[in-house]
Amino acid sequence: MTTKLALNIKFEQAVRLMAEHFPLSDETSRKPRLFHIIRVGTYLYENDYSDNIVIAGVLHDALEWSTITEEMLRKDYGDTVVELIKTNTKDDSIKIGKEKTDELIKRCTAHSEDALIVKTADILDSFKWYSSQNNEGELEYCMNNAIAITKYKPKHYTDKIFTKLSPWMKKCQ
Repeated sequence: MTTKLALNIKFEQAVRLMAEHFPLSDETSRKPRLFHIIRVGTYLYENDYSDNIVIAGVLHDALEWSTITEEMLRKDYGDTVVELIKTNTKDDSIKIGKEKTDELIKRCTAHSEDALIVKTADILDSFKWYSSQNNEGELEYCMNNAIAITKYKPKHYTDKIFTKLSPWMKKCQ
């Protein structure tokens, strides 16, 4: 198998796993969740990120929104992907939104540039979706994440994805 073929198979397996364990989206959902994770993974895939980043992008909401366990993920995708997913999972014990956002972004920046890339792809997709829906409240959430990413991102994290936040931040101000 070629590397690209192997990644395509892992991507499909990750989507199938999420489809089996994710709650169905409906009219009350903030966004179609399954389609969101596919878009995040596809963005990372199309921009030639590593296999681990792409798969973590597809699975970034697995622990937060599905019945998938850490053990299931570790068995199929390994420690690196699981750590990227865990790092991108909100700490629901923190009740104040800005504090929760800051803690998550700080955790991503402390972990690795890869973790922050996954989170940034997640926020970019959310910006696009909520902008298309004129959802001011969720756009504010996206803006808070983008501001935190910009504020806490170490200078040596220079991936091109981080520059993609600026136009959205300007558009939503």
